[in-house]
Amino acid sequence: MERTSAVKKSARDEVSSLTLRDMLRPLFRHRLVMLLTFCSVFLASIFVAWDWVARYYEASMQVVVGRERLDPAVTPQPTAAVQETGSQMVATDDVASEVTLLQGTDMLREVALACKLVKDGPPSWSGLDSRGPEVRKAAAIEGATKVLAGAIKVDFQKTSRVINVRYGTTVSPETAACVLQTLGKLYLEKHLRLQRPAGALEFFAQETDRYQRALSESESQLVKFSKTERVAAPEVLRATLAQQLVTAQGTLHETHQKIAADLQRLENLKGQLRQTPSRSSTAETSLAANTLLEQMHTSLLASQLKRTQLLMKYEPSYPLVKEVDEEIAETNQAIAAAEQAKYINTTTDRDPTFEYLRQDEAKTEADLASDQARAATLQSSIRDMEVQMVDWDAKTVQQSALLREAKANEESYLLYLTKREQERTSDALDDKRIANVAIAVPARVPVLPARSPSSVVFSGFLLAIFAAIAAAYLAELADPSFRTPSEVEDTLNIPILAAVPKQVG
Repeated sequence: MERTSAVKKSARDEVSSLTLRDMLRPLFRHRLVMLLTFCSVFLASIFVAWDWVARYYEASMQVVVGRERLDPAVTPQPTAAVQETGSQMVATDDVASEVTLLQGTDMLREVALACKLVKDGPPSWSGLDSRGPEVRKAAAIEGATKVLAGAIKVDFQKTSRVINVRYGTTVSPETAACVLQTLGKLYLEKHLRLQRPAGALEFFAQETDRYQRALSESESQLVKFSKTERVAAPEVLRATLAQQLVTAQGTLHETHQKIAADLQRLENLKGQLRQTPSRSSTAETSLAANTLLEQMHTSLLASQLKRTQLLMKYEPSYPLVKEVDEEIAETNQAIAAAEQAKYINTTTDRDPTFEYLRQDEAKTEADLASDQARAATLQSSIRDMEVQMVDWDAKTVQQSALLREAKANEESYLLYLTKREQERTSDALDDKRIANVAIAVPARVPVLPARSPSSVVFSGFLLAIFAAIAAAYLAELADPSFRTPSEVEDTLNIPILAAVPKQVG
């Protein structure tokens, strides 16, 4: 235990006594290794700089992912629903999807063919390859596609909507630009194909024509129904007739009430007529027998004249004279009796109460007959209106079915007409390449190499220096010889009494 502590203490003393000379001593001991490493790395950097970097051209392209174009969705409504603004924000997943779409193998295969990146094998190998020409060509295309997929670099930042696409090659700067330009063109075309279903315009056009024909047929059926049934709006007529029917039923109830009232009134009038006399006295006059007296006085005067004439010829005792005297006496008695007698003259007329009751009875009977006739007519009219209501109900149901079918066909026609125009607009936008992605910075033919050969040589020089120093220290670590007394003590675990430094002659 004490020995171990002593060894550790000596090691700490040696580390504390380590000088710059001790640190640089391995570099001088392995200077050959360091020189060879430096020359190898530096010469390799020069070769890479002037043989590869000077001929390596890189083209770049930037794609901006914007909000989704507001193409109308295929919905059963005439107008598509307006999407919320929040739902149109570009998410990281959307940008990642576009990155994956950019790296599609099908587009890279077309790019390789368009930019002539497919190379056949050497002619000397054609005899060794037993595959057919088509298989060899397909294999060459697949190989060029894989190489192109590895050479194209696509990256983006999570907080950005910009996708950076880079491609470098040692073939020619035109090839680098051709690859990205073709890729951008194919990417936009593929994006537009994926964004909207193919054949949508043709589908909506066919559906529009179909529903237009169905709408025309429905309208023809409506016109034919109106002409056949001779009714234009049975629902309106039914509503009007229903109001008239309610009014007629109310009038019929009132008429029945009037008939009952008339019957009761007739019964009362007949009872009163039986108790009321038909005539009554209107005047009563008491008169004497004036006419009879005048006649009697005239007769008396005539008898007196006759007596006077007879007395002129005959004596009072003469029978004729006596007969006349007797007539005169009788006439005087009759006159006296007539003067004592009186005559009563009574005048009668129709009783007004009786006449009023009779007229009221006649009027009531007339009203009763009129109300009974009106009730009979109303009952007949109500039956006719009920039959007409049933008929119009059936016609209303038929016309409603035709109207519903026509309305449904009209709504479908307008819907698909609107969708057809929307798809036509979308196709026009597709022709103009208006989408939610755009090539912000198109690829151009690079003029200068992607990296400067001088900077690569300088970097290679610095790398050669660090590699040489690292190689020297690695060689020092790999050298098994003892170089310090402490190494001997640590390895052999024996004390060192004296150490003689190596003398260089």
